[in-house]
Formats: sequence, structure tokens, C-alpha cells
Amino acid sequence: MTSLSGITPSGRLTLGNYLGALSRFTDPDGFFFVANLHAMTTKHDPRRLATLTRECATLMLAAGIPPGAVFVQSDVPTHAQLAYLLECTSYVGELSRMIQYKEKGGRPMTRASLFTYPCLMAADILLYGAQRVPVGGDQDQHVELARDVAVRFNREYGDTFVVPELHKAALATRIKDLANPTAKMNKSDADDAVGTIRLLDPPDVIRRQIMRAVTDSDNEVRHDEAAKPGVTNLLEILAACTGGDPAQLALGYSSYGDLKRDVADAVLAVIEPLQKEYARLATDPGAIDGLLAQGRDRALAASEPRLQAAMRAMGLAGCAP
Repeated sequence: MTSLSGITPSGRLTLGNYLGALSRFTDPDGFFFVANLHAMTTKHDPRRLATLTRECATLMLAAGIPPGAVFVQSDVPTHAQLAYLLECTSYVGELSRMIQYKEKGGRPMTRASLFTYPCLMAADILLYGAQRVPVGGDQDQHVELARDVAVRFNREYGDTFVVPELHKAALATRIKDLANPTAKMNKSDADDAVGTIRLLDPPDVIRRQIMRAVTDSDNEVRHDEAAKPGVTNLLEILAACTGGDPAQLALGYSSYGDLKRDVADAVLAVIEPLQKEYARLATDPGAIDGLLAQGRDRALAASEPRLQAAMRAMGLAGCAP
């Protein structure tokens, strides 16, 4: 069962990105990519985008994603090519209902790509015949659109695409900001945001961030998202890092200080080996280039036949006399 997923380099990757994405990208037959084309739907700094793309790709490799499975989206032109074909299959009404467009669109100088990029995301998925799409909860709507477009395309033009299934993480998708535990920990926040744990932050910074995490005033450790969002967030981070159950873990604590110290230890046990491998890879840029080229070539070989099949189905290929 082929898996596929991507990470947009809209900021430096966070603990949530690791627990909810990188650590789950284990399928040796999967395709896992840096979705840098998706980072261009709003105004961006080209140099920062290039830096973040490289950093994200190196972290994916450092996380142990199988060789040949990692690539950069813009290196594989079939993604953009199929995206246009799917734009010709999608409806304005369904694209206008996408969360990102509803939240950010309709303003002066809104880029057309913000409206159409769900078609690119659908192309990302459908190109590889992916049956499982491991994504965070905020991406459910996009996978549903990919499913709808695949069903419609198959009905109108002939059986071409696999209809994918959504694959959710149990806990990692719920990791919240340490300073605002009602909001998601977001890589797009400022690099110095106090509630965000960045994967490449120094260990002392990570520990300090956790020890300063917002809790509440009653000092009762209990898993209760509605009444105790800060404490619940810490318990869920601990559970995601250790494989435990947050409600059961809560029974072992009588103070917030002890809980925070154990969360910091658990997070660093996860992050420090990743940082060491990242540092090792970063000393050999040529090796990184080679691994990404391997992933690019494999992605092209896997995606080109389905692009050609879609073109033939729509009357674009094999029409020359």
C-alpha cells in the first residue's frame, strides 16, 4: 500500500512536524517530498524559501526516511503538469470552499495560486497511485477534494486514478502551542515564537520553552482539554514522545514542575539524535544532493506514466497525425 505525504517549507520545522509527519514517513515504497511549490501561494522571500527547502529536505533525510523516497516537489515537473489538468476537472464552487482560501483569499493582491493550489495538492497525491495519505487534521479537506476529483475524472474520462484514503495520526496532530495551548504549534510562526519547539533549536532553548509552558493555577495534573488545555498539551506531547497514554501518564504526577521536566527530557530524547544526524548530513552537501536526485528520478519514473495516461484520457496525447 503506497504512502505519500509532503511538508510545505513555510517555516522551520517543529516538534509537531516530527511527531505528526516525519516519524510516520516509514514506508520504503512511499514518496515523501518538500512541497515548495505550495509555499508560493502568498508573498515570500525567494532566498528564505530556498534555505527552508534545503533545511526541510535535510531534516527529512535525517529522520531516517528510506533512501529514494525523499524529493523536492519543484524538481519533479509532473506535479505542476497534472495540476493544470485537474484544474480543468475541478469546480470554482468546491475550490472556493477550501479553508485556506476562505481565511486568506478575497483580499487585494490575492494570488490566483491560493485559489487553485488544492488542485496541485490533488496532483501530488494522485500522481503516485497513493492509497494512504498521512496528513494532519487540518489537511482533511484537501484529501477529500483529491478523492472527489479522482472519482470525477475516472467517471468522465475513464479509470485513471486510485482514490486515496486519509490516514490520521492519533496524538501528534493535536500538539498545541506552548504559550497558547488552544492553537496548533505552527511552523509558520516567527522563528523566535516562545510557544514553538523548533527541531533545530539548541537543547537549552527547548528545555526553557517547555519549562515556561502555560498551564493554570490549581496545580492538578489531569488530562482535560476543555478545562486544562496547557496541562493536556504537555501530557499529549509526553505521550507522543514515549508511546504512553496521556490520561494514564497524568496519574503519575502531583506537580506541574515534575511534568514539565519529564516532558523536556522526553522531547530532547527524540530531538537530539535527529539533530546529530542533521549535523552529520549537513557537512556533506554533495551527499544530500545525490540522495535528493535519487528521490527525484524515482518520483519522475513513477509519476510520468500516470500523467501520460491522464493526458491521453483527456485527448491531449497521441493526437498528432
